[in-house]
Amino acid sequence: MEKERLQRLKRVHGQNTDDGGRISPPAKSIPSGSSASSRTTSATAINHMPTSEQLFWNGELRPTANKYCQPRQDGKSTFRLTEVLGLKSDISFAIIASYATSVSWIYEFFAPSTPVIIVAQSDQSGQPTIKNILPNWVMTVPFLRNGRGCQHMKFMLLFYKTGRLRVVISTANLVDHDWRDIENAVWLQDLPPRSDPISHDPKAIDDFPSIMQNVLRAVNVRPALANMLANDHPNLPLQTISDLRMKWDWSKVKVKLVPSIAGKHEGWPNVIVTGHTRLMKAVRDMGLRTGKGKAAKDLVIESQGSSIGTYSTQWINEFYWSARGESAEDWLDEPKSKRAKLSWPPVKIVFPSLKTVHDSVLGEQGGGTMFCRTNQWEASKFPRELFHDSNSTGGRVLMHTKMIIATYRPKKSIFETSNQSKGKGNESSDSETEPESDDIQIQNDPIGWAYVGSHNFTPSAWGTLSGSGFNPVLNVVNYELGIVFPLYSAKDVESVSCFKRPARKYVSGQDRPWIQEESQLLWQSQQS
Repeated sequence: MEKERLQRLKRVHGQNTDDGGRISPPAKSIPSGSSASSRTTSATAINHMPTSEQLFWNGELRPTANKYCQPRQDGKSTFRLTEVLGLKSDISFAIIASYATSVSWIYEFFAPSTPVIIVAQSDQSGQPTIKNILPNWVMTVPFLRNGRGCQHMKFMLLFYKTGRLRVVISTANLVDHDWRDIENAVWLQDLPPRSDPISHDPKAIDDFPSIMQNVLRAVNVRPALANMLANDHPNLPLQTISDLRMKWDWSKVKVKLVPSIAGKHEGWPNVIVTGHTRLMKAVRDMGLRTGKGKAAKDLVIESQGSSIGTYSTQWINEFYWSARGESAEDWLDEPKSKRAKLSWPPVKIVFPSLKTVHDSVLGEQGGGTMFCRTNQWEASKFPRELFHDSNSTGGRVLMHTKMIIATYRPKKSIFETSNQSKGKGNESSDSETEPESDDIQIQNDPIGWAYVGSHNFTPSAWGTLSGSGFNPVLNVVNYELGIVFPLYSAKDVESVSCFKRPARKYVSGQDRPWIQEESQLLWQSQQS
């Protein structure tokens, strides 16, 4: 689908995206606006300093700047790609990853002498390879079983000549369209070098840098790094992947890293290092497990994305179980027949309606990054009642941002709920899928959590469980990466959310999602 997307973008803009123009230089003053909770994303910013010169020692989450909504209606500060990278002359080494990549475009953002490893999508063979693509640039691709799936991660590790490391987790591909015409999100944090490197700790497997190291190994960075060190760049700041944890100070990184690693993951603890079961572990580590039984808190999930999956009640409940912080062992110990009969949990799938795309700045011709198929939407058991419209808080632009806003409300176990709702048919009432109130009370304890990253709300991205509680199996199709952090107040939720809340529920019989194959305008642009 992504290849089709890029071809459409070339036609819509009347140019080759590989040769798209650079985005504008950063503004000379910091735009006013809110950022995420100071507990997770506060910035060490100096007023009137260009963003490209600011350092974010405590982390920062912002939407990307957009050509068509400047300033943003919500007043939020933004990131341009030039601001994420900083001065190109300051970068000593970079590892960057993207699904869709315009190499000639992104190359211009780096000095020609800067060594860069770029992680990209595999070809149809799915075999891991490395190759030199430009002077000082090595492209690496990871293994994909039977050539199926995507290397969908979007991240950067930027090493600077001062010794500083900047970690970037994004929703944007490395193509001009994603940084100019549609909205994405970027989380980044700056890390100082350790005064004395720490020793390698083989038992450290669950903190941010350890997980990031596993990601680098999984996406085939190790041979690319060895290639660079053995040839023209023996003095890279990163000599081995294990240096990442040993040489930089990660103590101020408070967000949790959640990867999906393509493949079959079998047994404990393998299933909790990837996919939605890794999300479960992150939720538990933040102390946000909902609990079970009559005293359980229910999570209301609002999932904004750009691609729709093939859904079943079992998979959505499976994901919801993990999102609550509940164990895969308990889930798999429930009879499969019982799991298959569960009703839809309180999940909102946030995806742009046809009307929203039609009314956006670029109209239907700008909808080439949103994917829902007619046969999905019209399937007899498709969860149409869970769909809510996606509207950016920044303006009339479409969003490629993948985000989950999860907030609590009191409710019983989903298995108890299923028994109580038998006989109600396939269609859920508003009370089953909507929170009783969209007002969230401010309290000291977290009221939920948020996710931002590359995962769409699909089984391919988050994985599918099988097996037993004794020997669980998680099958994951894609490579994905994102962060999770607590939400402490309604202000946090408002600051973080990229979409207008409460999201408007689709009206049955009136609303329809944006479906590319049904757009005559898009079809005509493809023929021109």
